[in-house]
Amino acid sequence: MDSLESAKRLAAAAALELVEEGMQLGLGTGSTARHLVQLLAERIHTRGLRVECCATSRDTADLARSLGIEIHDLDDLGPLDLAIDGADEIDPKLHLVKGGGAAHFREKIVEKAAKRFAVIADSTKIVTALGTTRKIPLEILPFAWRTTCRHIEAIGAKLQPRLGKDGEVIHTDNGNLIIDADFGPIHDPATLAVKLDSVTGLLEHGIFVGMAEVAFVAYPDGSVKALRPV
Repeated sequence: MDSLESAKRLAAAAALELVEEGMQLGLGTGSTARHLVQLLAERIHTRGLRVECCATSRDTADLARSLGIEIHDLDDLGPLDLAIDGADEIDPKLHLVKGGGAAHFREKIVEKAAKRFAVIADSTKIVTALGTTRKIPLEILPFAWRTTCRHIEAIGAKLQPRLGKDGEVIHTDNGNLIIDADFGPIHDPATLAVKLDSVTGLLEHGIFVGMAEVAFVAYPDGSVKALRPV
């Protein structure tokens, strides 16, 4: 395991300490969340931990089930005690960019249903302003999607459809399109989020404002810091 993957695993292990017997958990999507699911499975099988889980993507659900973790529908669980997920960017206020794995729509639904939301990441995801290193993922309804894109471009974005290996625009688990939006550094993510929320046909964006309670961030020296919003 290389140093970056080791850092992701350390961050996931730190967040796992929040998990208690009998909790209802939301499991995130992406490379860091995979470590969380693997470590959670180990704890379930070696320590007899009992939890009820839902997943933010088919990939996560498939991985969890392959490791012996039962996955439920969010509707069957009700309010979650805790959701844990990765992020593509984290700013000092713990506003996030998510959606590198094309799952931000389901992630936002699950994480807003949780009483607490913890982020896990390696230190490369820390930025002074969102949009510095990553574009903002957008989930867009296929119907008249180019028209929807023109409305988003009017807000100030440069758009790039996310293409798969077949050269076609990637579809989400929900059957919608993923478009990546470049706004440059975003110094007021809350205002931009409101503008994007108003675009008909844009089903969800990857800006997560004020949702994370804590971010467990792993550094190259092997340390993990629990960051709080400033």
